[in-house]
Amino acid sequence: MSTRTRRRSEPELSFSDKELFDLALAWITLSVAFALLLAPIHRGLATPLDFGLMVALSFVTVGVAFLLHELAHKVVAIEYGQIAEFRADYQMLFLAIMSALIGFLFAAPGAVYHQGRITKRENGHIALAGPVTNHLLALLFLPLLLFSGQPGLAGFLGAIGHMGVLINLFLAAFNMIPFGPLDGKSVLEWSKPVFGAVFGVSLVLLAGFIWVFGIWPW
Repeated sequence: MSTRTRRRSEPELSFSDKELFDLALAWITLSVAFALLLAPIHRGLATPLDFGLMVALSFVTVGVAFLLHELAHKVVAIEYGQIAEFRADYQMLFLAIMSALIGFLFAAPGAVYHQGRITKRENGHIALAGPVTNHLLALLFLPLLLFSGQPGLAGFLGAIGHMGVLINLFLAAFNMIPFGPLDGKSVLEWSKPVFGAVFGVSLVLLAGFIWVFGIWPW
């Protein structure tokens, strides 16, 4: 067995108490931030019922989108022999809430930090794993849009589908911005064509979804 193979087989998928706390905090904060953005009760543009429903919808859809995005980074990093763990950025969590209050959302709640020897290509793969996962999740939520506009439970499923697609497409496009700790910077450093294709598709899909279905799920 080669040294490279042994190195890559050592890390295992596990979560520390600190990591679980940071994931939970980021999940809750992002859910509230998305709810403030899409149902701005603080500006009198949503009723308490609308805001409460949006918090519930965000908690489910943001939870899936955010957690699996970060898990994808972690899993791919571990496959490349890295020691990887998520850490929340408390200043960025505060910024997420503040930005949502004024009408936009800076959704960078933290990152999966990994340690070990790695190439630009491998680092690009780790970064790309998150946005690609969000695209796949958007595809999985898409069939629920068939229930949009229907009464009762069916309508709630339609709203989950709408939010699930919207949030996942937003996170994919936002994280591909080549800035700071966002995924796009690492992808761009690895491959300009891959970056251009994924970022372009992400923007087109997000804009197209909003054009056809709008932002509000009801």
